[in-house]
Amino acid sequence: MAYTSLGTPEQLRDPDFTPALTKAIPLGIQHVLAMFVSNVTPAIIVAGAAGIGFGSDQGALGFPDMSYMIQMSMLFAGIATLFQTIGFGPVGARLPIVQGTSFAFVPIMIPAVAGLGAGGLGGLMTGVMLGGIFHFCLGFIVGRIRFALPPLVTGLIVLMIGLALIKVGIQYAAGGVLRHTAALDVAAAGKLGTEVAERTVGMAGDFGSWAYWGPAVVVVLVTLAIKFFAKGFLSVAAVFIGIVAGYLVAAALGQVSFANVGKAALFQLPEPFKYGFVINWAIVIGMCFMAIVSAIETVGDTNGITKGGAGREATDREVAGATFADGLGTAVAGSSARCPTPRSARTSGWWR
Repeated sequence: MAYTSLGTPEQLRDPDFTPALTKAIPLGIQHVLAMFVSNVTPAIIVAGAAGIGFGSDQGALGFPDMSYMIQMSMLFAGIATLFQTIGFGPVGARLPIVQGTSFAFVPIMIPAVAGLGAGGLGGLMTGVMLGGIFHFCLGFIVGRIRFALPPLVTGLIVLMIGLALIKVGIQYAAGGVLRHTAALDVAAAGKLGTEVAERTVGMAGDFGSWAYWGPAVVVVLVTLAIKFFAKGFLSVAAVFIGIVAGYLVAAALGQVSFANVGKAALFQLPEPFKYGFVINWAIVIGMCFMAIVSAIETVGDTNGITKGGAGREATDREVAGATFADGLGTAVAGSSARCPTPRSARTSGWWR
């Protein structure tokens, strides 16, 4: 019987098999690191659209609302992942599926809070919660209509969302969303003949410089080199090692700062309906529509994981369980001011 660095092929096809903790923990951290940026970015984008993010008057206070949303993003991603992986009753595919914020919902969330400040978050988060309940209900029928969702359809949905994330990756590799926004402001001011703050000009000048591209290139090169030239566990953990290498380079360049960490609470408890319960039917309908798109993506991601990891198609029970977990996680997260939490397609490819 052939063995790999993690176990036998038969063991690796078993969703209940757990490798040694010395290998399972780094691989778990790898998943978290891969989804971290794209998991918290929607919260930053929504806070910025609402006028309570970077550059707002809340800066002197340490951005309390945005910090709360970011902390809830990570907390409920973990809770929803437990719903998905461990499961209870019909909830959860009981497969290695990591939950995270989906960018597919961002076009609905931005106009819902644009310029409204923290007051606009009540209607948004109520919409997220009700959309999550609708998403949960889709679990009762997704197995029955699966015949209408062939691999071509689900694969294209996953591909489209993956392509949409390229923009986010490029923005962060070039200096981050804040510097990208500054660059856009400077460009717009140049066309209109208006003036912008000196700080904005400086940030715009930094965007796209090699000071930021350098660490990103290191991550890519180290990851690819280890993936293709190393063997065993090192090859499996290539992304984790690449991120660590890039982080060390960024630290050496003085780009790592913990100055604002002390302003945030060590642990932030969820506050149910922190921003109130406000029903805005336009937001609710938009969230329900995107829940249908997300459910289709769930079919593709679940199939991809079982196909790549176990060499088989996902069962109707697994697809329905994954959809239940997506909806429940989103509903619970929305009640505590967290963006939708469907499964993270960003980590699904590692099972192929």
